Amino acid sequence: MANNNMMKKKMVCLAIVFLSMGLVARVSGENELIVLNTENLSLVMEVDDRGVLLHRYFGKRLQDPSPFLSKTLYRTDEYGTRNEAYSTMGGKNFREPALRVTHHDGDLNTELRYARSERMIDHDKNRSELVIHLEDTKHPFRVKLVYRAYRAEDTFTMHAEIENGEEGEVVLGNYYSFYLPVEARGYWLTHFHGIATTEMSVVEARLTPGMKTIQSRKGLRSTHSENPSFLLSLDGPLRENGGEVIAGALAWGGNYRINFDLDEFGTLNISAGINPYASEYRLSPEETFVTPEMVFTYSARGAGDASRNLHDWARKDGLYDPAAIRPVVLNSWEGVYFDFDEKVLREMIDGAAALGIEMFVLDDGWFGNNYPRNSAAAGLGDWQVNKDKLPGGIDALARYAESKGVKFGIWIEPEMVNPRSDLANRHPEWIVKAGGREVPTRRNQWVLDMTNPEVQDFVFDTFDSVLKLSDRISYVKWDANRHIESVGSAWLPPERQSHFWVDYTRGLYKVYERIREKYPDIIIQACSSGGGRVDYGSLKYHQDFWTSDNTDAFSRAFIQYGTNLVYPAIATGAHFSHVPNRHTRRIIPAKFRMDMAMTGRLGFEMKLADLTSDEAAPIKKAIAQYKQVRDIIQFGDLYRIVSPYDESGYYALMYVSKDKKRALFFAFCLDYKGYLSTVNFKLNGLDGDTSYRIRELNNEKPAFWAEGRNIDGDFLMKEGINPNLQNIYQSMVLYLEASQDGSKPEEKGKQQTSTATVIHTEEF
Repeated sequence: MANNNMMKKKMVCLAIVFLSMGLVARVSGENELIVLNTENLSLVMEVDDRGVLLHRYFGKRLQDPSPFLSKTLYRTDEYGTRNEAYSTMGGKNFREPALRVTHHDGDLNTELRYARSERMIDHDKNRSELVIHLEDTKHPFRVKLVYRAYRAEDTFTMHAEIENGEEGEVVLGNYYSFYLPVEARGYWLTHFHGIATTEMSVVEARLTPGMKTIQSRKGLRSTHSENPSFLLSLDGPLRENGGEVIAGALAWGGNYRINFDLDEFGTLNISAGINPYASEYRLSPEETFVTPEMVFTYSARGAGDASRNLHDWARKDGLYDPAAIRPVVLNSWEGVYFDFDEKVLREMIDGAAALGIEMFVLDDGWFGNNYPRNSAAAGLGDWQVNKDKLPGGIDALARYAESKGVKFGIWIEPEMVNPRSDLANRHPEWIVKAGGREVPTRRNQWVLDMTNPEVQDFVFDTFDSVLKLSDRISYVKWDANRHIESVGSAWLPPERQSHFWVDYTRGLYKVYERIREKYPDIIIQACSSGGGRVDYGSLKYHQDFWTSDNTDAFSRAFIQYGTNLVYPAIATGAHFSHVPNRHTRRIIPAKFRMDMAMTGRLGFEMKLADLTSDEAAPIKKAIAQYKQVRDIIQFGDLYRIVSPYDESGYYALMYVSKDKKRALFFAFCLDYKGYLSTVNFKLNGLDGDTSYRIRELNNEKPAFWAEGRNIDGDFLMKEGINPNLQNIYQSMVLYLEASQDGSKPEEKGKQQTSTATVIHTEEF
C-alpha cells in the first residue's frame, strides 16, 4: 500500500511537470489531462476512463491543474450532462451537436473517443499547436481538433478536420469549428447587428434558458446584419475594465452560425462555425473537410483586455501584412460618383498631393464600352477601360499621380455582373440561379458562381488584367454589392447543390490565394456595400476593410466603437467626407469629422477642389499630424474611456504605444450638455510612473488647461482630465509623450507651475 501511494505521488508530480509545459499527463493509467497555456491563460481538457474528451476549464492560467483528475462532479450523468469538448449527435448527448453525421450505412450516431495527441511549437516559440485525434467507436471516421495558443497575445484558435475513412459517402449535417461549455451564475451576451450604413451596432442581453443564435444565411455581405463575433460577460453585464469576459470571432466570410445554448443545468454551450442551413456536405471516402478557424480569448479584467488580446492576435496572424503602416487614402466615390473624366480625376490627384494624401483610389465607373459604366445599371463584368471617359487609359492617370507623389489605386467588383453586359451575354451558365426559375436581380446585379473553376479563373484573370493596366497600381478596392438568394449552380451536380454555400466561399479564398501568391505587395481593401465583409476570414487576405458607406462622423462614433470591440483600428477605414452627409444629411463641423476619422485608418471621400483655402489649411495640418502619430493608432493598445452608448453623451477613447511612452486621447461630445456641465475622463492605460507632456492636436488655438504641461500618468489615470466639451459636435485630440527632461517623479510637481506649492506626504 505504501509503495502504491508513493508511486501515485510520483505520478502526480510528473503530471504537474508535464502540465506546466502544456503537455498531456496521465495519472494512475486511467484519466488524462490535456493543457494548453498562453502567458496568462489556460485551456484544460480531460480524457476520461472511457476515452471521452471532456472540457474542464478555460480562464486565468492555472499553476497546477492536476486536481481536475480527482475532482468529483456531483450531479448525475444520467442525462448526458458532462461537458464534452466537441459535442456530437450520439451516445448520451442531448445538446446541440458540434458534429452531426449520417454515416455511409445510414447510422445517425457518432461517438468520438480519444486516440492520441501531438504538440508543436513554431519557430518563434510564441505559437503552440495541439492536435487531438478522435475516432468513432463504430466506423473508421476520424476528427482532428486543432488548437493554437498564441502565448504573448493570450489568444487561442480552434478548428476541426473531419476525415471520412468509411467505405462509402458520409453526409455532414453540423460541422462546427468550435465548441465550448461555460459555467457561471449568469451570462450576458454582447453582439452586433445592423444594416448597410448602421453596421456593428451593439446590443447586450442576458441569456435565458434555450438557444440564442447569431447567424447569416446571405452567402455574401454576411456581416451587414449580424457579425460572426461576440463578447460574453460572466456573472454580470459587460464592463470595460472589470469582470470575466470570453470573446470570440469566426474567421469565415460565408454563412455562419454561433449558438448559445443554455441548458437546464445552467451550462452555456457555445458552438460556432459554418451555418448548416441548406448546407449538408457529402464527403467521399478518404476525403477530409477542414472547418474555418475560431479565434477566442478570455479576460478577467473586462472587455478592454479581451479586445486588446484580439487586436494583438490580428496584428500577429489575423490580418494580411500586419506590420505595414496603412496609407492616407482619397477615394473618388463620394466626390464624383460616376460623373468624371480625366480632367476631373487629375484635379482630384492634384488636391490629394497638395494636402499630403498618399493614395488616390479611382472608384466605380471607369470601365465598360459596349455597356458603359455610367450608372450601376450596366457594364459590370466588362473590365475594359471606358474610352470616352478615359481616352488616355489608366496608366497615364497612375503615372500622373506618381509624378505628384501620390500612389494610385482602383476599384473592382469581380464577383458580380450586370444583366446588361457582354459577360452576361457570353456566359449565362456562370450566373448563380435555380434552373427553370427567374433570376432575382438586386442593385441591377447577378452573382457569378464561384464554385465553378472557370469563374474562379475569370475572377483571378480580372484582377490580373486590371493590375496589368499599369505597373503603378498599388491598391485595389474589392467590392461586393449584393447577397445571394434563389441559389443554384450549373456547375455542381444535383446531389451536391447543398455544397454551394460552402464552396462559394472556398472558391473565393482559392482566388485570393492565387492573387496573393502573384501580388503579395498590393494593398487590397475588403468592401461589400460598406461593412459587409468585416470578418477574420476575409482579413487574412486584406490589409483593411471599408467599415461602412455611412461616413457621417456622428454615426461613425457608434459604428467604429462596435467594430473596434473585435477588429483593430489599423484595418478600420475611417474617412472624412462632405457635408451635408449623403446618408444622414447632418452638417457636422470639419474638426469633429477630422478627429473621428483619425481614430481609424484615415482617408477622404470628397472632391477636394471644392475646398476653400481656409478649409484646406487645417485639413493639411491635421494630415501631417496624423502621419506623425498614426503608428500609435495602428499598432498601439486601444483603451475605451467612455462608450457612445452610455447616457453621458460623450465618446472617448485612447491609443497607447506598446512601451507606454506615447498616447493619443480622443473625446467627442455627442449631445448638448449645457454651460454648467463638466466631464472628467480617466486615462486608463498609461504608465503611472511616467510624466507625460500634453499637446492638443487639430486645433489652431489649443484651449485645454494642460497644454504643454508635464503631468504624471498616475494623476491622469486616477483623477483624469476635464476638457471643456459642452456643445454637440465639439471634440478634442490630445497627444501625450513621455517627458524627456529626465526629472525624477518627486521633482515633476515643481515643474508644472511656478506659482503652485506642492506638498509631499510620507506613506505610512
